Amino acid sequence: MTDAIIKVSRNTENAPQSTLSTQTVAFSHYNNFSAQLPVDPKTGEIVVGDVKDQAAQCLTNIKAIVESIDHVMDDVVKINVFLKNIADIEAVDEVYATFFTNLLPTRTVVQVNALPMGDALVQMDALISNGEGTAPQAPCALIKLSRNTENAPQSPVSTQTVAFSHYNNISAQLPVDAKTGALVEGGVKEQTAQCLKNMKAVLESIDVPFDDIVKINMYLTDLADADAVNEVYSTFFPDSAIARTVAYVPARSVIAADALPMGALVQIDASVSHGDGTPPQEVEDRHNIVIRANNTDAAPRNPLHTQTVAFSHYNHVAAQLPVDVKTNAIVAGGAKEQAEQCMKNIKAIVESVDHVMDDIVKINIQLKDVADIDAVNEVYTTFFNGDLPARTVVGVSQIEMGALVQIDAVVSNGEGTLPQA
Repeated sequence: MTDAIIKVSRNTENAPQSTLSTQTVAFSHYNNFSAQLPVDPKTGEIVVGDVKDQAAQCLTNIKAIVESIDHVMDDVVKINVFLKNIADIEAVDEVYATFFTNLLPTRTVVQVNALPMGDALVQMDALISNGEGTAPQAPCALIKLSRNTENAPQSPVSTQTVAFSHYNNISAQLPVDAKTGALVEGGVKEQTAQCLKNMKAVLESIDVPFDDIVKINMYLTDLADADAVNEVYSTFFPDSAIARTVAYVPARSVIAADALPMGALVQIDASVSHGDGTPPQEVEDRHNIVIRANNTDAAPRNPLHTQTVAFSHYNHVAAQLPVDVKTNAIVAGGAKEQAEQCMKNIKAIVESVDHVMDDIVKINIQLKDVADIDAVNEVYTTFFNGDLPARTVVGVSQIEMGALVQIDAVVSNGEGTLPQA
């Protein structure tokens, strides 16, 4: 770990606090927010009302955190919306539009099997720009770049790509033909190809190569489709001759969705490197920062993803299953033992790039049974010595290999990635 840039963990009494996560963890030019449930911070209870009331409370909590660190809602670059019922999306959007009246963030919407606190109908987390950086970086009035292209499906409630500092954040791409506005014909293979074509169109519109993707999140309504999806996925990565030479593939998380917008079978979003940065960063810095991909034999390897991909001041760790690297099988035991193995795998990856667990800024946990969260938490806290990361927990109906838990992470990278020689 380097102390060149300092991680800043903060909480406000104006939003619900947790002993298991920090509301916002800022590092370099981004703030990472914990998932916000529709909880009134004064009572600690789910607000009374329907999904509109709950969505308003989630966003009110996010706004309270944003304002507690002297930011505004226009600084939000990405929102993830987790719904108990995808049919509620129109009601949620009605509320959502009142919180974002100027610059729309990128967005991913997914129906999950369960949320913490059983009465919650919706949960949201967020990624926020942080132009001032974290000490000892000097404050810099960087400009957020929100862009759309007609070559990919557009949405009235999100922006296709929002760039800030050295990252582009891509909205979830559905398998929609931009010309017709309808889902493409065919099965999951055709839908996967369309999602990736849409993403490629977005990147081409801003002159960014496809192999600049550092992290992919793939949402499937049936994990039995994974082999068919991967067959198509492998034709898109690696994309360039350089990437093929080094066999580069992004970090990746595959997450089960109970339902997706428009009844889609698959949906994909991405985090993308942005070597030229956003103004007023120097244009001549373009491509002078390189992606650093790393795998270690101390954690399970996968030919379809890299364990950790660093770019600029962040490392993105692929989703870790509770697999023992020595046996390549799920460890024996229940959710507690499986969570411990997931965390051990993450720790092995983090340490392989000369970092420590307290460098983690965000953790995402998917549970087969959200009631297992207490058992998971028993193990979880033993892996951290300092301030806990921001965190999102959802219940899913399936996890690959029949696992009970899956965990991925975002890690600070104070040393940055080296300029190209």
